[in-house]
Amino acid sequence: MLRLAIAGDLHGQWDALDAALIERLAPDALLVVGDLADGDLRFPRRLRELNLPVACVLGNHDAGRDASGRTLALMEQALGPLHCGWSLRLLDPPGLAVVGGRPGSPGGGFYLSAAVKAHWGELSLFDSAERITAAARQAPPDLPLVLLAHAGPSGLGSAASDPCGRDWKRPACDWGDQDLQEAIVRIRRTRPVPLVVFGHMHHRLRHGAGQRRSLHRDRQGTVYLNAACVPRHDVDAHGAPLRHFCWVEVSAGGSVTLASQRWFHGDGAIEREELLLCSPALPC
Repeated sequence: MLRLAIAGDLHGQWDALDAALIERLAPDALLVVGDLADGDLRFPRRLRELNLPVACVLGNHDAGRDASGRTLALMEQALGPLHCGWSLRLLDPPGLAVVGGRPGSPGGGFYLSAAVKAHWGELSLFDSAERITAAARQAPPDLPLVLLAHAGPSGLGSAASDPCGRDWKRPACDWGDQDLQEAIVRIRRTRPVPLVVFGHMHHRLRHGAGQRRSLHRDRQGTVYLNAACVPRHDVDAHGAPLRHFCWVEVSAGGSVTLASQRWFHGDGAIEREELLLCSPALPC
């Protein structure tokens, strides 16, 4: 059983308590969906200091306000091997293949910002899908495969409350990435995709419209998890600090058996939990 902790969009919220807590929880791997900070290099460096396997993809906010691409390049350099945009990151141990989606994505189908084009170059929707697919082809077939993206794929619904639904402007629509969805279709021709993890579309909907649906499972058994709980720092009724992580467990056979959103105290105790998925075989 693989135990995965997932940090949603950080937006500068990663401190010494986060680092101590994640090492206390000791998941088999930590996945980070991007938007670490607005070009602040301290945050990728903090992730590299952790004593556990980490995979990360950069988000649209990681360019800061720099359209030249230089800030994105520095952020990618600071992450080093942790960054897996358009590439494969093997975490072995614990025995997990992580393939990154298009880095720097703002969602909305397929859009390349000036910073993304300056740093990574021009490419088409199908070029991007093929990069993701090619990375997945390199993954050992006996390891579970996780797709890690900043923005989620298209096809998960067009309501504002859907995992990638646009909630800030009417009419609501599907704001997912079409290249990621195309890559999933291509990868499935040769192997299953048990888990797709992303962020970008915050759980709390705009204009007081409630909470986003953060998990979807399709007919092929793929679990799509939106981890963007923002802000991910909170306090309990007594003012003690809390930290949010999504928690996912994957069986040896590669299927997702548990997915939840958890708020932790600094000592690792769970203050509250929203159970999103649980296998009937587990005592959830």
